[in-house]
Amino acid sequence: MSAKPWGTVLSGDETAVAQSYARWAEQPVDQDCAGAYAPPPPAATTLRDRVAFTGPGTFFGRAQRTLVLRPSRESGWWFRRRDLPESMPIGVSVNNVWTTARNIVLCSGSPHNYMRMVEHIIALKTGMTLDNAVVSLESGDPPLFERSSLEMVEGVERVGMVPTGGAAQTFTVKEPATVGGRKGSFLTFLPAEDGSRRLRIDCAVDFRSAIGRQRIVFDVTPDTFRHGAFARTNTTLGKMIYSRTVGKIFADVRNLGYTTRNILIAGPRRYFNEPRLPHKGKPLEAVWHRATLDLLAAVALIDRGRFAGTIVSYKAGHALDVEMVRQLYQRDLLAEMR
Repeated sequence: MSAKPWGTVLSGDETAVAQSYARWAEQPVDQDCAGAYAPPPPAATTLRDRVAFTGPGTFFGRAQRTLVLRPSRESGWWFRRRDLPESMPIGVSVNNVWTTARNIVLCSGSPHNYMRMVEHIIALKTGMTLDNAVVSLESGDPPLFERSSLEMVEGVERVGMVPTGGAAQTFTVKEPATVGGRKGSFLTFLPAEDGSRRLRIDCAVDFRSAIGRQRIVFDVTPDTFRHGAFARTNTTLGKMIYSRTVGKIFADVRNLGYTTRNILIAGPRRYFNEPRLPHKGKPLEAVWHRATLDLLAAVALIDRGRFAGTIVSYKAGHALDVEMVRQLYQRDLLAEMR
């Protein structure tokens, strides 16, 4: 490892990044799924047919929401609000990120033309190498499924993917780059090695709860993504109690569709529902969710095409993910692979 494996620090404090890198390097890997990489298809892909999913709303749990994934010949992913037929589609791009306060919210044009908690949907773009798609919903509130995003993965597998006819574009970073965040978090993007189109993830979390310290390493393939897509968002017991009591006073909380089935609830010393994805007796649901359904969603915001290289994530979240992608664009650090 070089003296500065994090490369150029694009934002944050370099001394803090160096200290966090030391803590990350000392954290053992709980599960290593690297090495099973298969090159993605050379042509850009889309769906063979439409597929629909219905479930309770994320922010209006008593309302049923239907999400439809459709084939598209247009490059990239797009959201269409069926209840706002006059509005333009919302492109899945870092340029359209409105906020990352609790989740990634995309917006285009009118502030009414938004889509909340898109990360669990757009992660499929990166994880399944599904380059082009249109997502239509009847509101800005997507469904929240008890099996997290696995239901959508199975739907895509069921209808299949086909080439669009055009060659896929793949980008990497020109040099190692890092953004540092609060409480010792950092995110590093490393260039692809020897022209490989592989995307490798090294992701570690460290919670002051039953989740504790978890770290996984894997190459992004349909199989590893399928595995991680079963992992739910996690919350603390305190936040869950708040949303069921005092939080009901506030409009953005009282309609949350969180249940003990669709959210992982972690107390200070134990889980309050059954965690998923155990490996050698240790539940790794939190880190798999972070790596596949949060981090890969941020990679999907690179609207120029696919991404290859290695990403190291330590204690990071949506805000730092989006900050990294913004910095890559602003500093012209993305290069197309030939």
